[in-house]
Amino acid sequence: MSKEKLTKRSVEQFAVKEKDYIAFDRDLPGFGVRVMPSGKRFFLIQYRRHGRTRRVMLGQFGPLTAERARRDATAMLGHVRGADGDPAALRDQERQSTSVKELGERFLKEHVAVRCKPRTQGEYKRAVDLFIAPFFGTQRARTVTPADVADLHGTYSHIPYQANRTLGVLSKMMSLAETWDIRDKHTNPCEDIARYPEHKRERFLSAKEIHRLGAVLKQAEADGTESPYAVAAFRLLLLTGCRLSEIQTLKWAHVTLDDNELTLPDSKTGAKTVYFGEAVRTLLETLPRVDGNPYVIVGKVKGHFLSDLQKPWRRIRKAAGIEEARIHDLRHTFASGGLLVGEGLAMIGKLLGHTQVQTTARYAHLADDPIKAAATRISAQLAEALE
Repeated sequence: MSKEKLTKRSVEQFAVKEKDYIAFDRDLPGFGVRVMPSGKRFFLIQYRRHGRTRRVMLGQFGPLTAERARRDATAMLGHVRGADGDPAALRDQERQSTSVKELGERFLKEHVAVRCKPRTQGEYKRAVDLFIAPFFGTQRARTVTPADVADLHGTYSHIPYQANRTLGVLSKMMSLAETWDIRDKHTNPCEDIARYPEHKRERFLSAKEIHRLGAVLKQAEADGTESPYAVAAFRLLLLTGCRLSEIQTLKWAHVTLDDNELTLPDSKTGAKTVYFGEAVRTLLETLPRVDGNPYVIVGKVKGHFLSDLQKPWRRIRKAAGIEEARIHDLRHTFASGGLLVGEGLAMIGKLLGHTQVQTTARYAHLADDPIKAAATRISAQLAEALE
């Protein structure tokens, strides 16, 4: 390929090929642009130092103009001619000196903000800001050892769930540190740290508790002590088995009353369809819609959904005498109800939107209840005959 001066026009005209290639500038030796199969173009400099060919990326064409790239390349190549000039070595040194705090900031900016859902972004940011960055601070990321990670993990042993989530976030950070040449390959210090056992609470409302909850919701709706949309949200959570965020952000555009379906464009497990019964259909048909607000569970702010359901839930559960019950336990109760009427785990999993059988399997013990009841009836009758 004949060399030509790298300008905005010439860089744009370079052909995209199956493999990436570098086109060098005609006037400034060592200044070039790498053309990727994706069509993206990156300015760079190339030089030899101590018998080795070294390259340093200057930036992507577009955000970085050809004129600015040429100025940067001229300055950096000028340093190469000096006795100690080695931009690649300086770059490597900078990477090696990256602190855990700086790694966390880059992780949140370049990975989390781009690849994660808003709720996950908040969880990751919380782990970095509250647990990881304060613990490691300015310690260099490449010097973090399994012993350091064990110390962090052990610091929060009293809250095992948070300790394990923090360990997971740090592990992802360290994997990316390898990709970004901040750490050597295959040196993730989190790999050999054993997670703490987590005991998930399986709280299900009994028939009596559901009855008391229903009475409290009905009373709150009648006297106006709670928002009718908060009351509707709790009923929908119990009657559909949906997650809180799915009901909270549900829009009327996702509701098909004729087919008894909620078509959710996004959820924890991706897009899914929720099928509901006549009780839910009646509830949705009678729930007032607000002009200009697309949400089913209308909030106090114009055009928004009801963002805080925890406060009304605490008031309602106290009145119903189920103060230890969480909102998520309404979803558990839906699952238990399905098993108690004879539905199998596979069907319950589909209704709840589980992608793995293991997730639904934790409800398996509930399927034994009807069997236990039958055994009790049979043994009681036989015992009577024996007497």
